[in-house]
Amino acid sequence: MKKLILNLFLLVLLIACKKELSEKNVVTVKYPETKTVDSADTYFGVEVKDPFRWLEDDTSNETEAWVKSQNKTTFDYLEKIPFRDKLKERLSKLWNYEKLSAPFVEGDYTYFSKNEGLQNQNVYYRKKGEGKAEVFLDPNTFSKDGTVSLGGMSFSKNGKILAYAISEGGSDWRKVIVLDAETKNIVEDTLVDVKFSGISWYKNEGFYYSSYDKPNGSQLSAKTDQHKVYYHKLGTPQKEDLLIFGGKPEEKHRYIYGTVTEDDRYLVITPRISTSGNKLYIKDLSIPNSKLITILDHTESETNVIENEGSTLFLVTNLDAPNKRVVSVDASNPTPENWVDVIPETENVLNISKGSGYLFAEYMVDALSKIKQYDFKGTFIRDIELPGPGSAGGFSGKKEDPTLYYSFTNYNTPSSIYELNPTTGKTALYWKPAIDFNSNDYESNQVFYTSKDGTKIPMLITYKKGLELNGNNPTILYGYGGFNISLTPSFSIANAVWMEQGGILAVPNLRGGGEYGRKWHDAGILQKKQNVFDDFIAAGDYLIANKYTSHDYLAIRGGSNGGLLVGAVMTQRPDLAKVALPAVGVLDMLRYHTFTSGAGWAYDYGTSEESKDMFEYLKAYSPVHNVKEGVEYPATLVTTGDHDDRVVPAHSFKFAAELQRKQTGSNPTLIRIETDAGHGAGTPVSKTIEQYADIFGFTLYNMGFKVLPSKIKEKIKG
Repeated sequence: MKKLILNLFLLVLLIACKKELSEKNVVTVKYPETKTVDSADTYFGVEVKDPFRWLEDDTSNETEAWVKSQNKTTFDYLEKIPFRDKLKERLSKLWNYEKLSAPFVEGDYTYFSKNEGLQNQNVYYRKKGEGKAEVFLDPNTFSKDGTVSLGGMSFSKNGKILAYAISEGGSDWRKVIVLDAETKNIVEDTLVDVKFSGISWYKNEGFYYSSYDKPNGSQLSAKTDQHKVYYHKLGTPQKEDLLIFGGKPEEKHRYIYGTVTEDDRYLVITPRISTSGNKLYIKDLSIPNSKLITILDHTESETNVIENEGSTLFLVTNLDAPNKRVVSVDASNPTPENWVDVIPETENVLNISKGSGYLFAEYMVDALSKIKQYDFKGTFIRDIELPGPGSAGGFSGKKEDPTLYYSFTNYNTPSSIYELNPTTGKTALYWKPAIDFNSNDYESNQVFYTSKDGTKIPMLITYKKGLELNGNNPTILYGYGGFNISLTPSFSIANAVWMEQGGILAVPNLRGGGEYGRKWHDAGILQKKQNVFDDFIAAGDYLIANKYTSHDYLAIRGGSNGGLLVGAVMTQRPDLAKVALPAVGVLDMLRYHTFTSGAGWAYDYGTSEESKDMFEYLKAYSPVHNVKEGVEYPATLVTTGDHDDRVVPAHSFKFAAELQRKQTGSNPTLIRIETDAGHGAGTPVSKTIEQYADIFGFTLYNMGFKVLPSKIKEKIKG
């Protein structure tokens, strides 16, 4: 009798717990009115209306008022989510552990960065010998709210002068500050209007950097497509900086970088027309007034100088080698017919680094790292044993460094730092984070599923051990699929909190990425871009068919090009997912190339102006142009930053406006616009935590949860 009563009690408890997630959370949202205008463009005789064109003007009072009204509506909704504060609390608690970088030596000091836990920006420290570490540079002092961040730093060759870049409000535009590393005093005027630039020193005299002319109109959205390389000599005003390369009207070099080799012998210049492919030139700095020497005068490959030994250059290239190879050549006659293989191409994609006089070849094998060490003659030295399957990075340093460092991580293992003796191959743990997360409680499994055209796609699925595959698990399907970028396993504090709630994280390696080399990338560009969307849709169908989740518990998420992915998939398959989370997305495919540096993305996308076929193809999937009347789209939270000058926020503004105008049913379509924030880099920790609390809260709430899933499971177990 007691057993029967107990079973009945458990049954009632289970029904009550399921009720906490089975009833749909419906909140009536009254959207701000978004006016329409009579605006249109004509492409190859076809008129395409653009009723929200006015939202492209990021300097207008009307757009500013629209942003404020949309944020008010969004935050009024988010504040009604009962467990939003609990998510923020858990994110803050888990985030609050010390984070450390690998050390590096400059001059008489060893430097490293550290974050005590919840500091908005990492702090740089230094110590001399075995002395006590002192604060060297604290970006948290750049602004009260943490929205001014460090955007790069570079020491002179003797380590006595530092040039560092700052970003204000998340913008890609930088200012460069030069200071005496010993006294920490600023030594000259700040350089301004620097964008998409490295800082590469020549001896201790000055440095090379890159930028555009200040655009006409809005600095955050006006087109910038003439990149230039300059040389700044210390002690001289910026207006006297020497133009080294770029600026010719007949040459649209949208990205150009100038880098000096470690021995100060050569300046390497890599002009790019788009994000894929580069020309390659060198200049012998040991010869006064030397001319540029051409290595490649076309952009049909990715080719870069790794190192030099005297006049012998070592290059990494995918020319005639889609998975890349390392070659050597003499600088006096460096064109491709003279190249000699040092590390030949293999069946796996190669990434290369160098340090301590060695080459380290990182191969991606189904998106997982394998590391091999070589000398500069191409002699294989050893395999570097890694802690497990995952992503390893680093293995770089100066020629004389006796020790190198590398990091290792995967989706359920926080990043740790290892030190490597490159002479003996001995590796040891240097630093491991003390985080309140037990990796052993989670598992990450790789599966291969079939896309629409029969292509096998790998996907890593990570979740808490013992999870029942019953179709009721909240799942985030995250993707990118573009620009030759590979999604390799890495730990995220936010994803850890998601998995603590019983959530699943699924990350497929879509075509358009670089996981399987140039062929994999090219299979997802231009008029093959639909392959990327099909791969993502097939991933969702796989998760549902195999009962990891179901439509009601599936969210699709991605940022930038991944925001385009989410926008295209939710308009093509609105029935696939319950929640859609497009972040800083490229969403207007007919006009993306008219903003900032967008024209440089044409290798992947093509443009609406180049041909009728390309226009029709882009229009057929452009998210802004494919929101239809009478369709119930997923509950959608669009996220962007008002200072995003890479993918301008107008993309997100127009997409959200279209969704709000045409959405059928009760699923909310909201836009969260972060102020004083850009494309993502340098975002303060405090803002990042708030963003994830809102994203996860919105997701779970629209999956029907009234309390956090982990609390439901605790009740059932209790």
